[in-house]
Amino acid sequence: MALHKEKKLIGLKKTHSLLKKLLQMVEKDEYCIDIMQQNLAAIGLLKSVHKLLMEDHLQSCFKNAMSTSSAAKKQQMIAEILAVSKLANK
Repeated sequence: MALHKEKKLIGLKKTHSLLKKLLQMVEKDEYCIDIMQQNLAAIGLLKSVHKLLMEDHLQSCFKNAMSTSSAAKKQQMIAEILAVSKLANK
C-alpha cells in the first residue's frame, strides 16, 4: 500500500475535487460537452489510481502470497486478481 501512497492520495483528492465540480456543473445545467469532458477527466484519474493500487498489490500482497507454501492462499490471490481485472475491463 505504501509504495505509491502519495501519488494515490493526490489522484484521489484531485478526483474528489473534480467530482464536486461536476456536481455543480450539472446543477447549473452547464454545457453537456463540458460536463462530459470533466467526467472523462475524473474517470482517467480513477484509472490511474487503480493502476497504482494494482501495482502495489502485486509487488506486496500478491508477491508474499506466491512465496508461501499454501496452495490455497496462492489460488485465492490469483482468483482475487482475476476478479478485479474483469471488473476493471468492463
